[in-house]
Amino acid sequence: MSTTAELLKGAAELFPDEVVTSAHVRHLDLPFGAGRFALITLDNGFDHTKPTTFGPQSLANLNAAIDQVEQEATAGSIVGAGITGKPFIFAVGADLKGVELLKKHDEALAIGKGGHDVFKRLSALAVPTFAYYNGAAMGGGVEVGLHCTYRTVSKAIPAFSLPEVFLGLVPGWGGCALLPNLIGAERAVSVIIENSLNQNRQLKGKQVFELGIADAIFEGADFLEQSLLWTANVLKGDTQVDRAEIDRGEAWDAAVAKGRAIADSKVHGAAPAAYRALDIIAAAKDGDLQAGFDAEDTALADLIMGGELRSGIYAFNLVQKRGKRPAGAPDKSLARPVTKVGVVGAGLMASQLALLFLRRLEVPVVLTDIDQERVDKGVGYVHAEIQKLLGKGRINQDKANRLTALVSGVLDKAEGFADADFIIEAVFEEMSVKQKVFAEVEAVAPAHAILATNTSSLSVSEMAVGLQHPERVVGFHFFNPVAILPLLEIVRGEQTDEASLATAFGVAKKLKKTAVLTKDAPAFVVNRILTRFMGEIQNVIDEGTPVATAEKAIEPLGLPMSPLVLLELVGPAIGLHVSETLNRAFPERFTVSPNLAAVVKAGKRGFYVYSAENGFKPELDPEVAALLVQGDSVLTEEQVRDRVLDAVAQEIGLMLEEGVVAEAQDIDLCLITGAGWPFHLGGITPYLDREGVSERVNGKKFLAPGLASVPA
Repeated sequence: MSTTAELLKGAAELFPDEVVTSAHVRHLDLPFGAGRFALITLDNGFDHTKPTTFGPQSLANLNAAIDQVEQEATAGSIVGAGITGKPFIFAVGADLKGVELLKKHDEALAIGKGGHDVFKRLSALAVPTFAYYNGAAMGGGVEVGLHCTYRTVSKAIPAFSLPEVFLGLVPGWGGCALLPNLIGAERAVSVIIENSLNQNRQLKGKQVFELGIADAIFEGADFLEQSLLWTANVLKGDTQVDRAEIDRGEAWDAAVAKGRAIADSKVHGAAPAAYRALDIIAAAKDGDLQAGFDAEDTALADLIMGGELRSGIYAFNLVQKRGKRPAGAPDKSLARPVTKVGVVGAGLMASQLALLFLRRLEVPVVLTDIDQERVDKGVGYVHAEIQKLLGKGRINQDKANRLTALVSGVLDKAEGFADADFIIEAVFEEMSVKQKVFAEVEAVAPAHAILATNTSSLSVSEMAVGLQHPERVVGFHFFNPVAILPLLEIVRGEQTDEASLATAFGVAKKLKKTAVLTKDAPAFVVNRILTRFMGEIQNVIDEGTPVATAEKAIEPLGLPMSPLVLLELVGPAIGLHVSETLNRAFPERFTVSPNLAAVVKAGKRGFYVYSAENGFKPELDPEVAALLVQGDSVLTEEQVRDRVLDAVAQEIGLMLEEGVVAEAQDIDLCLITGAGWPFHLGGITPYLDREGVSERVNGKKFLAPGLASVPA
């Protein structure tokens, strides 16, 4: 049987580039004469911008530190031991770069077992152990603390989570077994399943304490000092730690059932991680921790060798790395400063944009529109949103006053834009309207000002026709809701110059958006793929497949919402408009659904109605059902799914041939950040590769082996 040290040594050899975390042991005398204490500090030698992780060598270092502490505890030379992190960071879990390299099931099993073997030694020491969550803690960082006897948490912690299910894993170093036994199954399911599947929702320090994960909470400024005072009182018996009794009856089973319902609603059985985690939580009801740890090891190894996790890591890397260094972006030194922003239009989209520019750039923002009433409404919207931020405590009164003073509205573009550096239009999606707006703006704006368009599907190059300086026109396409969806498609027109493009990317970074460079092709990236996707769904409905069958066919992808619910969110009229634009560009592949046109003509907001009697679940609107004219070709769910996926694979293949984006990775980054497509699909191309669709349609896979799959 391999020892823990041998397991970790073998794993470390597979991962030579690990950023190694050291585990320093120092000793101190606790206050109130409570005795000598050993404190382990996790630190990778970098500042907080490079968080501490656990790769195999890092686990080996922690194991060696525990060797020392164990000897001292056995010898009676210490009364307790604690573990904490470097400033602002406790630890953020396993090093995913190492997980990517694993090629065999037994290598993956060794990582799970290695972590367990090290962490559980903390609960086996001859003295009480304490975890001091001083900063960000995720995954294995949370779990190492769960193995301790007691825990304290800083009020200042911005992020605390078990995000494994979000990525396609399970909390595999004790989380699934220990957390429900500490705080009860219902709360554990909320942290492990619900938060993960809600776009990796994070807990703050106060919530960690209120959930019962931590036994005490202290201010960030003197967190460690206060934690040590509390530790001394606990060890002396002056402070008692009371924990609520765990309900191991029906409440436990109900919590697991609720978790399964949440998983079904989010991934529809399409990704195994949530279900594997719930199986372990269900089995943890009897309190047999070792059986739970063994089940975690097996689940971890199985999932590491599965496609969903590899897609999840690939997606994570896209968002964290590629999203921060956009492919094809010009040298940032070419970017010009932006000290004032103009917004043409004062409707809802324009007002949302004004608010975003105002909050992120903190420069004057001026809105214009065709009449004073609209201008006042747009400015009023921004003012009201600033007041909401103030009311929630997100900004203070000084900042609220400053932001309010920076936003204004005028009717005269010459007055508003004469000194603006960046002007964006968000007017009606009609080419002639947008060309007219740009001609008016160019006549009054400074020669260096960027003219940006928030068009969702029209040609940026055509919009610049007739301008004296078409080189400064750039597409700047946001996704709704602007405050939530991170994607910004930056569109290079045929004549857009490098300085204008660099300025656009510079602004995008300040807006904290994920910018992707796209060619000026019809509907760019997200809307082109979604319109082809939705168009195929509408085609099968028009041909005769029932609406319910067409919708259900897509459930196994685990998308955030069904196609027709998405259509409702976008708005049928906008969906129809984009499909018409793409039909003009590519009539052989993009259709205009007569049924969708009829729904729009009837003024319907979507295909569904919602009622309290039906629990607000979508039901086909009888008025829409009466409008539908269908053929007699009825497909099965599987046939619908194949047809839709084939269409999407074909479209992505053509987009890459056309050079709409640099690589397939940019398509996936766009779908994840602009349409909320799940990490377990890796966006879409890893899924199409995994399911054999890419080769069936295009004769080859989109991605190189090992990029979003187990390396050969």
